Amino acid sequence: MAPKVSDSVEQLRAAGNQNFRNGQYGEASALYERALRLLQARGSADPEEESVLYSNRAACYLKDGNCTDCIKDCTSALALVPFSIKPLLRRASAYEALEKYTLAYVDYKTVLQIDNNVASALEGINRITRALMDSLGPEWRLKLPPIPVVPVSAQKRWNSLPSENHKETAKNKSKETTKSRVPSAGDVERARVLKEEGNELVKKGNHKKAIEKYSESLLFSSLESATYSNRALCHLVLKQYKEAIKDCTEALKLDGKNVKAFYRRAQAYKALKDYKSSLTDISSLLQIEPRNGPAQKLRQEVNQNMN
Repeated sequence: MAPKVSDSVEQLRAAGNQNFRNGQYGEASALYERALRLLQARGSADPEEESVLYSNRAACYLKDGNCTDCIKDCTSALALVPFSIKPLLRRASAYEALEKYTLAYVDYKTVLQIDNNVASALEGINRITRALMDSLGPEWRLKLPPIPVVPVSAQKRWNSLPSENHKETAKNKSKETTKSRVPSAGDVERARVLKEEGNELVKKGNHKKAIEKYSESLLFSSLESATYSNRALCHLVLKQYKEAIKDCTEALKLDGKNVKAFYRRAQAYKALKDYKSSLTDISSLLQIEPRNGPAQKLRQEVNQNMN
């Protein structure tokens, strides 16, 4: 149940944030809605607060798979405070889920103009680029909507925000220091080709060779979540369960919604008789895709093994 809170915008938002952290997205959304109504009823102009509330409610919609309302709320947030990173990222994720790849590309690219160290935007660009090349062909860039130019003032505003707003960026800067650089467009393309070669080897049942191709691909670009989860599949087939877990963990660091990574890690944990960890991953997967048949079946198998 949602906690009882007084009619204060700040308290409603704080209660909504707590519900969100607890995975109670419907309750959190309702609290943000109350806060928005209260703020708007008072008629006091506070675009920053209103924008945050729209963005937070959008995050709830995104978690619940309601991409259309997520996009609406992100657009409202951005109308109040243009070039805010969180609503841009959330809208990009929603566009991507709806396969509106050109619009997702524009939002991810806009984020990278503000801060080129945002991991989810870098990963998103890689995924979307591949999807656009596959669907629109080599001239895909000519079919993109205009990408807005981010003013210096927006970059300065982001840099001046409190440090907690930069958690994701800070994590990624640490990654980039370790990995020395962001891959060039050429590196990303070479990584893509090598990954596709690995995929073909998997289809032929040559999992050992496929691991080599995926490993080679990751040398050119280690920002592709699917490459890690694909290599994890090979490790699973070869009964290299600990290696599979490591690759799935890396995949999920790059893309927290990588369903295949959750599923394959759950399989690996099951094989190692770590049933609790397996169920945790299955639960995470089913929050993303509640009707995922293989995950439901795997959950039954794990529960049977525990009894």
